[in-house]
Amino acid sequence: MRERYCYKEVLPFTAMVAIECSNVGVNILFKAATQKGLSYYAFIAYSYLISVLFLLLPLPFVFRWSRGLPPLNLSLISRIFLLGVIGVIAQLSGYKGLNYTSPTLASALSNLIPAFTFILAIIFRMEKVALRSSSTQAKILGSSVSILGALIVLLYKGSIILSTSSATLSHTLLSPMESTSQTNWVLGGSLLAIEYLLVPIWYIVQTDIMKQYPAELIVVFLYNLSGTLISAPICLLLEENLSAWKINPDVTLMAIVYSGFFCTGLSSLVHTWGIHLKGPVYVSIFKPLSIVVAAVSSVIFLGDALYSGTVVGAVILSFGFYAVIWGNAKQDELSEDFDMRPSSSSKSPLLLSYKGKDNEETTHC
Repeated sequence: MRERYCYKEVLPFTAMVAIECSNVGVNILFKAATQKGLSYYAFIAYSYLISVLFLLLPLPFVFRWSRGLPPLNLSLISRIFLLGVIGVIAQLSGYKGLNYTSPTLASALSNLIPAFTFILAIIFRMEKVALRSSSTQAKILGSSVSILGALIVLLYKGSIILSTSSATLSHTLLSPMESTSQTNWVLGGSLLAIEYLLVPIWYIVQTDIMKQYPAELIVVFLYNLSGTLISAPICLLLEENLSAWKINPDVTLMAIVYSGFFCTGLSSLVHTWGIHLKGPVYVSIFKPLSIVVAAVSSVIFLGDALYSGTVVGAVILSFGFYAVIWGNAKQDELSEDFDMRPSSSSKSPLLLSYKGKDNEETTHC
């Protein structure tokens, strides 16, 4: 019983928290690498390539252990390829948005993922909806509040409440260009919002794939292989400057290796395993945990300023996030109680056998 609880509850929770923290690290390293001149097109293509090499090593052992799995048919491969298309577009939008904004804003807007995932799960009938149920009402309210908080973060920058001295000086010197900065902030935030709409779609498609082919490592390897085949030609066309593809042995190399191993590879693997084990809504609700880590790290390591609009929006987003978490936990609790109730069909055989026994005793008498 304890082992089952650890596998079903403790292990997924720990893995999701660790992955969200590692994803914040990817955003910070990417931002630092772009300040050194790294092309974000090259960054995406290299990240997919690194993840394929990372996942390729244990693959022969997995194929040896998974002989009982159904064969990979054309329909399944095409859906995995679609997963790769969604992933590449999401990364192109997300990293470009991050280039215009900051890791703090990216983490704040990631709170949209639970709301979008819940809405899509309802549309695709992966989530049960009972409007009179408190769990459903909490999820709907939490999703609405999350979207409201995201709009505040996106449209209201506000004053600086925390920054290093260099960031404050930079803000003072660049005040004539504030309108341009605000435009980039909104454009970057919009691109991040597109990414966080595509991520729930990725979760939904992945859930459908895992129902038919429950082998996480094989599916994630094929997804990253598809992402490599898609991103390489697209990024080469968009980044014509060949010198931008040169990897310097500094934070640039660190960012690419870290992203390929942790974000594109390990993160995809853990999220796929979590989707298979707990469902898409459970995986999505851990995104807001990265806000505090991103805010503090961005100010310390990148010299980014923390704006009041980001804080206010993030607080509102967090209320929505916890409402969705409470609704999800309440629904799980109700479903467990329902499963533990003895059904009428299970009572019937016992009643019949008891009556049969009474009849036998009457006959003997």
